[in-house]
Amino acid sequence: MDPHKVPVSFPENLTNHNLLSPRERELLASILRHARQRADESPEMTRNVEEMLARAVGEVLLERSAEMAGRDVLEQIRQQSFPTISAGPPSPSPAPGPHPPAPSPAPGPRRSFQTSAVAVQERLELLRAECVLLDEFLAPQELQELTRFALEQENAFHISEVISPGVEGGIVDPENRRSRVLMDLGKHGDVVVGRIQSALPRVLEKLGMKTFSVSRVETQITASNHGDFFRHHSDNREEEVASRQLTFVYFFHREPKAFHGGELRLHNSQLENGAWTHPGDYRAVVPEQNQIVFFRSELLHEITPVVCPSQAFADSRFTVNGWLHR
Repeated sequence: MDPHKVPVSFPENLTNHNLLSPRERELLASILRHARQRADESPEMTRNVEEMLARAVGEVLLERSAEMAGRDVLEQIRQQSFPTISAGPPSPSPAPGPHPPAPSPAPGPRRSFQTSAVAVQERLELLRAECVLLDEFLAPQELQELTRFALEQENAFHISEVISPGVEGGIVDPENRRSRVLMDLGKHGDVVVGRIQSALPRVLEKLGMKTFSVSRVETQITASNHGDFFRHHSDNREEEVASRQLTFVYFFHREPKAFHGGELRLHNSQLENGAWTHPGDYRAVVPEQNQIVFFRSELLHEITPVVCPSQAFADSRFTVNGWLHR
């Protein structure tokens, strides 16, 4: 075989459109629409625009794909050669995790999956800030009804609590978490869980998690307004919630969007002396309408402060967040 004609294999993630942010994809789609609207007038210009975009996007994808591949190789080398090395200075103890719903005097039917096959995470020394993002998660009508429901239930939201070591039940801890939560989603909880069940096979495959039997699914709506946040924490650190395996966060808000901030930051995490710490590297997920993110419940994560100038409840950053238990 001619050595100059050896086939080249590209990384599988090179054509993954998730290497581009939703805003970048939206901008590219807008440029293409405008170019094609003028295709009849100037087909040559349309071809030139598309060729230019193709080259630019290709360069960006190559750069980002190469960086991801480089991180993978470095992490594999680090795990093989230095399994206990710290990637940075010791981090402060994570904040307590979110408190699960308190038992109801008359609980409704438990939500469960038709199949028992979902993911189980291995006990790893290192956890990368990996997640799965799905756009347009709910149908437009379902999104509208969920938004209307959340706004109508304003008076039913209460101050968020956290689980603290050595303390039975949840406590209000404004130094670590500020937001309001609604535990009862009504019919909307079944809708969200149903969508999760449909999406789960590809989510598990992308996260590389083993199967386990789901014992229960927690869901809640969180409203975060001006100044609200949640310091970095793990969702299954305490014994009370140790069975949480997979965390999900679904973003929604009233249009037009009246807040900014409130990023979900997923930290590369390292197990040291039985506790998860983070060396400082993280992946930021900016809240986007009708988008859901999945990640391992052990992974350290945080919510950055929300900026909502109106401070009106209806303008809050809303999420349906929850956990799949083993």
